[in-house]
Amino acid sequence: MPTTKRGGVVLSEQRPPSRTRKLVTRLVLLLFVAGLAVAGVVGARGLVTNFGSPRCQATAAGASVDFDPSQTAYAATIEAVAEKRGLPARAATIAIATAIQESKLRNLKYGDRDSVGLFQQRPSQGWGTVDQILDPVYATNKFYDALVKVDGYEHMRITEIAQEVQKSAYPEAYADHETEGRLLASTLSGHSPEGMGCRLDDATSGDPAALKSALSKELGVKATVSGRTLTVAAVSQRAAWSAGAYAVAKASVHGATSVQVGTREWTRTRNSSGWEWHDAKKQRGTANTVTVTFAP
Repeated sequence: MPTTKRGGVVLSEQRPPSRTRKLVTRLVLLLFVAGLAVAGVVGARGLVTNFGSPRCQATAAGASVDFDPSQTAYAATIEAVAEKRGLPARAATIAIATAIQESKLRNLKYGDRDSVGLFQQRPSQGWGTVDQILDPVYATNKFYDALVKVDGYEHMRITEIAQEVQKSAYPEAYADHETEGRLLASTLSGHSPEGMGCRLDDATSGDPAALKSALSKELGVKATVSGRTLTVAAVSQRAAWSAGAYAVAKASVHGATSVQVGTREWTRTRNSSGWEWHDAKKQRGTANTVTVTFAP
């Protein structure tokens, strides 16, 4: 029986731990701490994904950009007006990038000197009255009116265009937002199908008549409403994806709960699957049919 230096009995728990035992203990502790760190990261991601603020995401050519639902809804208006006017995709890219630089895609009632609105247009420089400029459709049309007067704008650098149209003191700043403008324009115009998704809170009410009116006013698209369902019979598949992306981008405004284009569907949800499209449960119309359902 082992004894202490004083001849007493040494119990097993009193024996000094062996070197192997110390290493094992340290390894266990390290694994435990690492596990806590991984759990923290995963938990934080889960909080952002499932409980963070509502966001919309535009994805095209392997790249993504996200904005809050209000910003995305204004971007949808800017692209829709370009589509209705028959302008090239480049026009919407320029306009959206400009609005990001000027107002961060906010319809501001203030700005430098008398500047207001999405594009920070100034009544004193002939853009219109304050009330007119604060109408996003009016302001966007005025921007395009000025843009199309710039000869060859489709092939110019956005910094050059900003100087021509906005008379900006800092034209180089516009280049910082060109990629964001391009991604939003590509998805909202239907050139990148399934590229627009929004992670949103549950809708408390829906207004299909309001979306029908907005589609006509902004995008130039006719829709029919039956109960809580709105339907668009688009002239082409790209036009269908344009109307579908518009409906998703405006879902926070009009209370849409799902948007279906052909056999693909976006469903309103709070988690990250709201950024994605999935197979629809049933076919509704043709590949060019857009079907939007609303909360009661």
